[in-house]
Amino acid sequence: MKNTLAIVALLMLFTLSTFAQDDKAYENTLSEMFQVSGSEATFQAAIKQMLSMQKQQHPNVSTEIWAELEKEFLKTSMDDLVAMLVPVYKKHMTKTDLDGLIKFYKSPIGEKFAKKTPLITQESMQVGQQWGMKIGQAFKEKMKAKGY
Repeated sequence: MKNTLAIVALLMLFTLSTFAQDDKAYENTLSEMFQVSGSEATFQAAIKQMLSMQKQQHPNVSTEIWAELEKEFLKTSMDDLVAMLVPVYKKHMTKTDLDGLIKFYKSPIGEKFAKKTPLITQESMQVGQQWGMKIGQAFKEKMKAKGY
């Protein structure tokens, strides 16, 4: 009986260790996908913007301290974000899927797409705003025509 329990315990330990290794491999792959897709640069820009706002609220902090904090947050925040996003991505994308995306983003068209995505997003938001205003105006006109 003791041997059976020991074997089961070893098997469970091995299984948990394998899952932890799989999770770390998935996390590393997700991190690489963020890097080659340009998502990491977008996340880092958000961190820099947040730090810029903090600088305004704390003008007495030295430039050296801000540089140190920025360096630290750019590294640790990205690591934290990737770790937090692993369950989300794992629910929808396999590691093989991520490997395929990495391959795409390393291709010439993928590199171009990653580079152009922030510009496309910015311009699309402007178009979307115009589209929303157009729909809002049409809605008001329809409601007015119906007596509201």
